Amino acid sequence: MATFASSSSLKQQLIILTFLFAILTTLQSPVNACFTSIFSFGDSITDTGNLLAISRLESRRLPSSAFLPNGRSFFHRPTGRRCDGRLIIDFLAEALGFPFLPPYYGSKNGRSEQFETGVNFAVAAATALNSSFLAGKGIPSPTTNISLQVQVNSFKDLLPSLCSSSSDCKELLRTSLIAMGEIGGNDYNHALRKGLNFEEIRELVPRVVDIIISSINELVDLGAVTFLVPGNFPIGCSPSFLTQFQGSHKDEYDRFGCLTWLNQFSEYHNQLLQNQLEKLRTRRPDINIVYADYYNPTMKLYHSPKRFGFKETLKVCCGSGGPYNYNASISCGYPPLERSCNDPSSYISWDGIHYTEATYKLVANAVFEDLMNYIRSLNREECIPSQT
Repeated sequence: MATFASSSSLKQQLIILTFLFAILTTLQSPVNACFTSIFSFGDSITDTGNLLAISRLESRRLPSSAFLPNGRSFFHRPTGRRCDGRLIIDFLAEALGFPFLPPYYGSKNGRSEQFETGVNFAVAAATALNSSFLAGKGIPSPTTNISLQVQVNSFKDLLPSLCSSSSDCKELLRTSLIAMGEIGGNDYNHALRKGLNFEEIRELVPRVVDIIISSINELVDLGAVTFLVPGNFPIGCSPSFLTQFQGSHKDEYDRFGCLTWLNQFSEYHNQLLQNQLEKLRTRRPDINIVYADYYNPTMKLYHSPKRFGFKETLKVCCGSGGPYNYNASISCGYPPLERSCNDPSSYISWDGIHYTEATYKLVANAVFEDLMNYIRSLNREECIPSQT
């Protein structure tokens, strides 16, 4: 049994537990007065089944997310999510009182009524920049050519079926939350795995950020008002990159075992994105933009894993081989990776690229708290969940 060194240390632990319990309670209290719909864009961090549906429609090989153990912890079946359970967007939908967002590309032939409270356009492996531009840079997209612009165009195609007039559409978007990502990570991931020169990869960042901003502007022109815009995760702690760059010089790692230069790259993307979002706020004071910090809440888990219930930080739950239990040639779900660790909630990483439900839930807690704080700043007290 764990013991504490002092009464002050015990007090700190109790404060932390009380704080976490308050946030978890908040996440379980639906908020129905803020938004009428959620529209989501992004990649595999947010994909609730689009790539799986596309693969079925096109009679392609099913992605690994179509098979167990993906989905084992919550859904108890594979749903197309690259996780053992729920994603950040799932937790946010639950917290705001919505059902899980249906995937657009698997449901687009259905009735528009199924999208009354929102829809998800995110596709695993999607990029911010279009595939032809990236191919010209020697960065092929191995799974899909659905970029952020394609997703926004799909939303434009759908919109007329959700509202009867231009004014109705503007009202729908005025009361909707737009989750713009996470997107852009694959532009860098594909390039890093291809072995491109790192300076060339850094040059992609302003382009990626520009397409995120221009996509927001397109939706603003349609009537959208409130945006949740995530940054990138600390990719220097990703078992996939730790495996790829294994053998790097010792001074390239931080004391938690993460690659410093890759985390600095994520910070560069995040800072540039925040700078451009701030400029957009200045130009458009009539819109609401909440930056969703994925980086710092995740780093806290690596810094203090035991505090948050994690036993394994850099090893993969659903993986095989090597010091990080990750093999790039075998994806979780495909044989022989049809099983995973006994307790995914004790692992930060699910498959070496994506996180476990336990990780996503803690990040979602922080993002939801930021969203509520922003709503408080707008004096929208009717949106704040009851703490009873």
